[in-house]
Amino acid sequence: MAASSRGFSTTQFDFKLRVTRLNAALLPKSPVLELGPRKRRKLCFDADRVRLGNGAIRCCCSDSVTPIRRTSGPGKGGDKNEERRFDTKKPPHIHRVRVQASPAAMPFASPPSFLKQEKFFPRCTPRNSGPQSRDTPPKRDTGIANEKDWGISLLNENVNESGTNEDGSTWYRESGEELGENGYKCRWTRMGGQSHDGSSEWKETWWEKSDWTGYKELGVEKSGRNSEGDTWWETWQENLHQDEWSNIARIERSAQKQAKSGTENAGWYEKWWEKYDAKGWTEKGAHKYGRLNEQSWWEKWGEHYDGRGSVLKWTDKWAETELGTKWGDKWEERFFKGIGSRHGETWHVSPSSERWSRTWGEEHFGNGKVHKYGNSTTGESWDIVVDEETYYEAEPHYGWADVVGDSSQLLSIEPRERPPGVFPNLDFGSPPSPEAHDDSLEEDLPPSQ
Repeated sequence: MAASSRGFSTTQFDFKLRVTRLNAALLPKSPVLELGPRKRRKLCFDADRVRLGNGAIRCCCSDSVTPIRRTSGPGKGGDKNEERRFDTKKPPHIHRVRVQASPAAMPFASPPSFLKQEKFFPRCTPRNSGPQSRDTPPKRDTGIANEKDWGISLLNENVNESGTNEDGSTWYRESGEELGENGYKCRWTRMGGQSHDGSSEWKETWWEKSDWTGYKELGVEKSGRNSEGDTWWETWQENLHQDEWSNIARIERSAQKQAKSGTENAGWYEKWWEKYDAKGWTEKGAHKYGRLNEQSWWEKWGEHYDGRGSVLKWTDKWAETELGTKWGDKWEERFFKGIGSRHGETWHVSPSSERWSRTWGEEHFGNGKVHKYGNSTTGESWDIVVDEETYYEAEPHYGWADVVGDSSQLLSIEPRERPPGVFPNLDFGSPPSPEAHDDSLEEDLPPSQ
């Protein structure tokens, strides 16, 4: 089971895709799609009023399941396909309206759904039956699912069983518990299967971890391959811990997803993370990469809220073709108590290395005056001061109160009982940087132009 006791985190980021027009001289001769703005949800909780009660997980299943023939000894395989829905969207509400004065949005190619998506089937099955399988990949741009969407249900006893279904597909299920130093405990369940001819297979692991420092973790890892040759891998986890330096409780969530087509030169990868603490500090971000035949694209974005009114947001996205055409768009904004700035750039490089770009910026003084400026390589230029109200989001649309309310299973993990007089070992290490964020993927991404 590839799972660490610590993890990084992620966020929900919804895209609206729509056809757009742009100067034909600036784009490759291929269909293009535009990435729309993220949807916002109004923060409507008071963190001081959230109850940290235990959450109960119920399993409601149909009585009808595929008959199986049970066998003894280890075996691996799977039966019918299923797909877990990751729909964590809620009706959007405006917390604060943001008006961003920027050049026309650059289009970015986004591939069709080249990996087969199957009908959804419930995972839960009656006792003593084999686990139901899926041979479908994760969906793009679905962010981090909540724990309830995974349906993690760990067994309380050690299990090692396998079976064969009537269609010849096989399955297996294992569970156990691992103990370690400092009160470490890990409960896990592994399951998987394959079709009768071995053309499709799937694997999935669930786990929960805890120790005497108060650390708790819930996680999932899954992978698979279908009969068309499509392959995928996905991991999700959330953890609760107390910051050693500030003694403030933190919850972190993360997800990584990747899929590759078995019939064409296409695939994608995403890493999402979210970090929250009880005083309102929040960090969210995502790194994405994709390829469809001759075209590739990348995207990175981040949000940082210090819990005292300071906000940093940024986005950098770009694409290129095998012919050498490249284009992209990036922007950044920083605000504190109504004063701040925005700036960005839209650019394009032709196969002959001819470069076009337009840069723009805004300075918000907090008194109703905004300085706007910019220029382009084609001779455009502007530098004006206008009367304009400043809008920005001073708080995250999904914050500490929300993540606590969605983490009942994580909070209900029971650690090992600590003997009297035994105290946990705390590793303080070095204090974190105020601007620290996860850049581990950046070495895998080509730089923006």
